Amino acid sequence: MRILVVEDEAPLREQLQSHLTAKGYSVDVAEDGEEGLYFGREYPLDIAVIDLGLPKLSGIELIRQLRAEAFSFPILILTARGNWQDKVEGLEAGADDYLVKPFHTEELLARLNALVRRSAGYASPIIESGPVQLNTAAQSLVLNGQTVSLTAYEYKVLEYLMLHSGAVVSKIELTEHIYEQDFDRDSNVFEVFIRRMRQKLDPDGTLQPIETLRGRGYRFNLDRNKI
Repeated sequence: MRILVVEDEAPLREQLQSHLTAKGYSVDVAEDGEEGLYFGREYPLDIAVIDLGLPKLSGIELIRQLRAEAFSFPILILTARGNWQDKVEGLEAGADDYLVKPFHTEELLARLNALVRRSAGYASPIIESGPVQLNTAAQSLVLNGQTVSLTAYEYKVLEYLMLHSGAVVSKIELTEHIYEQDFDRDSNVFEVFIRRMRQKLDPDGTLQPIETLRGRGYRFNLDRNKI
């Protein structure tokens, strides 16, 4: 998942970038509202974390501008202001949730995870399709009741495909949402990931959970059961 962090305090910004990267997010960072607006307009984001007290363009105005331009990715507000009026103003500007500083990183991660899965239509952290259960909180995979081991990047690819179950996802889209920097889009890296996941999810070839659509991309195609 690709996340934008807009925070003017360098130590907190770097700490957030480190924690989120360790949890598998592809992280873009901005130090003021104008830079945040640029990232929001130009990058294919899955979610954003925005501080309210930003220079150049306030967090509230940044959120309003993004929503006015029809960007619909979830937004979590970070604020040092604990009064209810600021929270209401942020939510009415278009934010989806807020967290008051200081905060625990675990709570931030849980809220981000909830926002991402709800934006894809899931109420539970467990995405279930047939015998496949992906736990987005624990970042674990269970197949027919048995835990299946995934590498970090295999998990990222499978999570993105399952959150967009039924949709065709191109290699370019996967690249933009999984990697922080430009990646060799002509490489066979996704073919390798997909082949490995097929072997793990469907060793006997009966489920065929991941389709390859030549020239278009991939589609996770088991019946989707939202829980």
